[in-house]
Amino acid sequence: MLFNSISFGIFLIIVFLLYYFVPHKYRWGFLLLASYVFYMNLHLWYGILLFLTTLLTYTLALSLEKAQTAGQKKKALLLGVLPLVLILVFFKTANPVIQHLNDMISAGRLSIQPLTMTILLPAGISFYFFQSMGYLIDVYRGKTEAEKHFGYYALFVSFFPQLLSGPIGRADSLLPQYKKKRSFSYNNVTYGLKLMAWGYFKKLVIADTFAITVNKLFNNVHSYVGLAFIVATVMFAIEIYCDFSGYSDIAIGCARLFGIRLMTNFKSPYFSFSIKEFWSRWHISLSTWFRDYVYIPLGGNRVAKWRHLLNLLLTFLVSGFWHGASLTYVLWGGIHGLLQIVETLLYPKSKTHKKHFWQLPLTFILLCFTWIFFRANSIDDALWIISRLFWDASRPINYLKTAVICLDMSYVQLVAMWLPVLLLGIYDYLSLKYDVIREFSKLKFFIRWPVYVLLLVAIALFSPKGIATEFIYFQF
Repeated sequence: MLFNSISFGIFLIIVFLLYYFVPHKYRWGFLLLASYVFYMNLHLWYGILLFLTTLLTYTLALSLEKAQTAGQKKKALLLGVLPLVLILVFFKTANPVIQHLNDMISAGRLSIQPLTMTILLPAGISFYFFQSMGYLIDVYRGKTEAEKHFGYYALFVSFFPQLLSGPIGRADSLLPQYKKKRSFSYNNVTYGLKLMAWGYFKKLVIADTFAITVNKLFNNVHSYVGLAFIVATVMFAIEIYCDFSGYSDIAIGCARLFGIRLMTNFKSPYFSFSIKEFWSRWHISLSTWFRDYVYIPLGGNRVAKWRHLLNLLLTFLVSGFWHGASLTYVLWGGIHGLLQIVETLLYPKSKTHKKHFWQLPLTFILLCFTWIFFRANSIDDALWIISRLFWDASRPINYLKTAVICLDMSYVQLVAMWLPVLLLGIYDYLSLKYDVIREFSKLKFFIRWPVYVLLLVAIALFSPKGIATEFIYFQF
């Protein structure tokens, strides 16, 4: 059940209308049931895996709290974290390993029949596994108490707005909210609906539109050259941002309908002046997870300089592997780690790092370069693209004409595609200082409602038609 499907719209309306009629003491059960219906609509066994994960981590968290010695605590933590890590590694590596074996069979290095199986990665598994592991580690550290009520904990793991792609929540923030008595709030509902509409605009009008061109070029790289690759790379940078932050906006807005506040996951990341700042604004729930549960346990910056730099690199390599076992993802993570190392050496804490305007476009260019590896289907494809970015650039007119031919669009179409991005840029710039939705809601009726109507019309008319497209991060 995709967020951008009719079935989800019907599901959400039914759940929302019934929720406030259910007595407070049963609401956790109602939301839990709705969450499992939502998830098992994708596949029956997904719900079984989700339940087993919940049962395992719930039981071991109680054991952690009761443990008398440090050794007992470590044992309980490992019994919870290690199986989840191994399962994730299996799902992330199974298909690449099968593909590698088939390549060896094709090359004649193995005399066995080709493998035809494909291992399906359960939707959302990375997100609720990380949320469960974070909970166990927090209980181990004494940061939060183990939840005694199985139902509340099960809801914490499975709450449907955030289940498939986050934001990755923390127990000390979410569990108290599930227990708190909440009345219907007009402000919460209208704010949530407006945020969801903005998320749908980013996903359907911008991301899905850009995806058509991006997929065409990146899935057949040997047919294109030059400026077209630069345009497609920038378009992918916008696409993945609008796709994922759009999902987060829908998830956060959806949770707000029920009075639940999820953490902010994006804060205008392309207005960053450095790679480090970018990661404080991009997929915040995941970057802070890696910071708290990987980088800091490795020693963070409280160790020798060489070790600190190694910790940065290792953390980003793990982040790359989290996205997939493909070398493209690992290299993408490694490049980000190296860029962080360079920034750390250039701007040590002992010196004041003054921001300069030129750092903004430079950071965006570096980010776009790394996105090539993230999106490319192979390292060879990525290197092909990079080697041909400036093909025929010495002849500017031909360089531009070739791009238009490769993109198969008129100049008017190219300009029209970027108009919604202009609106996105204005929104993100203003959101650096303001809650745009809240501030806009204070304007006069005759100013607000035409904008709301235009937003809905754009979603209805200009989003690609046909089967609802999946969100990019579902594959992770």
